[in-house]
Amino acid sequence: MSRSRSQLRLIDVAEQAGVSLATASRALAGREGVSEAVADRVRQVSRDLGYVANPHARQLAGGATSTVGLIVHQIDDLYFSEIASGMIQLAGERGLMVQICHSGRDPDAELAQIRHLSAQRVGVIIVAGSGYTDPGTEAMARAALLAFQERGGRVAVIGRHALNVDAVLPDNRDGGRAITEHLLALGHRRIAVVAGPEELTTVADRLAGAAEALAVHGLSLDRLPVAYADFTCPGGREAAARILRERSTPTAIIALNDAMAIGVLSALRAQRVRVPDEISVVGFNDVSIAQDLAPSLTTVRLPLAEMGRQALAMALKPRSARPRKRATGHHLIVRDSTASVS
Repeated sequence: MSRSRSQLRLIDVAEQAGVSLATASRALAGREGVSEAVADRVRQVSRDLGYVANPHARQLAGGATSTVGLIVHQIDDLYFSEIASGMIQLAGERGLMVQICHSGRDPDAELAQIRHLSAQRVGVIIVAGSGYTDPGTEAMARAALLAFQERGGRVAVIGRHALNVDAVLPDNRDGGRAITEHLLALGHRRIAVVAGPEELTTVADRLAGAAEALAVHGLSLDRLPVAYADFTCPGGREAAARILRERSTPTAIIALNDAMAIGVLSALRAQRVRVPDEISVVGFNDVSIAQDLAPSLTTVRLPLAEMGRQALAMALKPRSARPRKRATGHHLIVRDSTASVS
């Protein structure tokens, strides 16, 4: 007689998969010591049988729930939603739930969320989004995350340099250099930059890459119009309108993320400025709709969903003596929003 789902035990999964009880437990918990092929087989058998782990037993055994806390700056930004999608996919494969918190790029809100998730005894905390240039701000987050780890929790971050935990690091500096080099190769010299808040390390790193590319051509970022605004579509729209209103018209605009680039395209369309005939536009991240815009957006591609998977995979491993770092790499994706200077 077949067992109901409520009657299924871990030993049933182990026997069906042809592994020991300990191996089945490690595979379903995502722990080290099991080859990926064996872990995949155990997880597939678990799904086929309909086995559901007892969360109360897991909590008693591990001292934490099977919940992952994910803190993002802005969940309606496709950058973060695509990262979350990759993470949620892996969490589902490992039998974990994901609780998403939205900080709104407010470091005080972020710190409160770290402390709340820690108090709720989640098993893992992932923080995704730019760090802050103020060392004191980063120090408070670092202390809260390290305290959580000392109590047995696991931590990984995406896009944070200074928190002394496992990290997935977007290729911001080299990507900023790549999009700037692309415009320079097309003959653009009158370039403007639409940037997010100055206190974000992501903004600082992407600007540093742009400055390196400009310097090769004897240009200085300090001599170019740089408009700071929210790291959002409305922020890009407002910053582009300010550039057009206050500065001599550029032949190209660098937006430091795709959300801002979409806002730039909107502002140019409202002013009946043709892209790329009159002004070329580049973005950064290559969110899923970038190729479907009109014109399609030239941008730097980061592996967003894979970044989410990588961060959670690192967090599920035993804590290492030194924090692990994973660089994302980048690819320049050339589409219709850029052209040579006419």
